[in-house]
Amino acid sequence: MSFESLSDSGRSGAGRLVIGVDEAGRGPLAGPVVAGAVVLCKPRPSGLDDSKKLTGKRRAVLETTIKRRCRWAVGVVEVDEIDRLNIFGATMLAMTRAVSALCAGLDEEPHEVLIDGNLTPAGRTADWRWQARAIVGGDAIEPCISAASIIAKEHRDRLMRELALAHPHYGWERNAGYGTAQHLEALRRHGPTPHHRRSFAPVAQLEMAL
Repeated sequence: MSFESLSDSGRSGAGRLVIGVDEAGRGPLAGPVVAGAVVLCKPRPSGLDDSKKLTGKRRAVLETTIKRRCRWAVGVVEVDEIDRLNIFGATMLAMTRAVSALCAGLDEEPHEVLIDGNLTPAGRTADWRWQARAIVGGDAIEPCISAASIIAKEHRDRLMRELALAHPHYGWERNAGYGTAQHLEALRRHGPTPHHRRSFAPVAQLEMAL
């Protein structure tokens, strides 16, 4: 997490402190869900966009810049919590953890948290306490959310590459835990690992068949 001095670019209007939030990993069959939270620096990094639209090389460059110059944090929810809460609840919790971690290093609370999507954790996660606004497609139109999407995706992809070293059959270093043909075939051949989401249909159906 970065604790560089806060600049005006993380502020909107009359000195309002704004945090952008996005998640990575709602859809995969394996691995955690990760949320990123970012207060942008000034000048903000150029070329920010939805992380899915960027090349891996460009994401890596932007991640380094964001981490070096901006305020950022991540929130991670592991597979056991995903299975207990469901993926929606786990995503809301990851966002809450990311913003809480970021706020712990700030000298003030944000005036607003901008979140990619159509729902926020407000009223859905007990520890959420901030004014929040959901923006559909926000990762492509709000730079602070774009930065958060880059932080979240790069962090999660790294986690999946590390997990792939211990579980090489599933191709997680390439598919990040998503249900590709290779991943599904490996599930049929080798069964699920402790990092698979038992509440997700392909994994649950396989376990019932075993």
